[in-house]
Amino acid sequence: MLVLYPELKPNQRHRLKVSDIHELYLDESGNPDGIPVLFIHGGPGGGCDGDSRRFYDPEAYHIITFDQRGCGRSTPHGELRENTTQDLIADIETIRDFLNIDRLVLFGGSWGAALGLLYAQRYPEHVLALVLRGIFLCRQGDLDWLYVDGTNRVFPDYWEEFIKPIPQQERGDLIQAYHARLVGEDELARMAAAKAWCAWEASCSTLRPNADIVAKFTKPHNALAMARIETHYFLNKGFIEENHILKNMQAIKDIPGCIVHGRYDMGCPLSNALSLHQRWPASELHIIRDAGHSSSEPATVDALILAVQDIAKKLKTVS
Repeated sequence: MLVLYPELKPNQRHRLKVSDIHELYLDESGNPDGIPVLFIHGGPGGGCDGDSRRFYDPEAYHIITFDQRGCGRSTPHGELRENTTQDLIADIETIRDFLNIDRLVLFGGSWGAALGLLYAQRYPEHVLALVLRGIFLCRQGDLDWLYVDGTNRVFPDYWEEFIKPIPQQERGDLIQAYHARLVGEDELARMAAAKAWCAWEASCSTLRPNADIVAKFTKPHNALAMARIETHYFLNKGFIEENHILKNMQAIKDIPGCIVHGRYDMGCPLSNALSLHQRWPASELHIIRDAGHSSSEPATVDALILAVQDIAKKLKTVS
């Protein structure tokens, strides 16, 4: 079974101004003359870390990672103004132009998969291939599954902890209730809400309990950005029309893609990946029999690295 490549330091780090408010953290590693691959993190609001650079052969790939608006090392931290899906799509195009790259491979999971698909649909001429994991399509049903009724049936104990900070009379709309606390003036309430929101997501993300992932997600700096930005996006239905991604798959039907999805993904059900694959003739679907949603589960890591290696071989053959 393949494991992540050794830890890799960036060759270059950049601060990229993308609006009057926002400045993105961006780094490059691996082979500057290799196949450009852009890591698109989840959340929204999740940010990158050192492992984001470790799915790719550094001799074959020019590896690019960045923190989306308001999270990670991008500034201002947790900022919601000028922070929409359309802004993030534009940011990816700005990064591509800034690095003087014509076409690139997109690698993303969960929200990162959704954003990668949206960028590809908007700019198909700049996409070589996509490797996507844990498919999230940002439909009302996807949000309801996580925050109304669905995941809670598998993790009722974690759900009780998730709803505990919200009074009974506000539980009819948990996204709104959490958002109100996360943008409120009470600092203690903001932090408590952020940790509870992220603990729910992290606790449900793996097939087997993983305390390290929960600790990472609930770290104050990470949790506040993710919870604020996620509730902001989800209240606005991802800033896209209902079922936008599946409705527009014709735009990328011929772009090669690999979909990796855990059979026991309780945050984003396998039916999401099947629906995407059925509308994407050039895609391959790999169902991981012993994994949930997280990109860190061993069999998922193995499948993602194999997919990236396969794309490198195919692109080398074409060139």
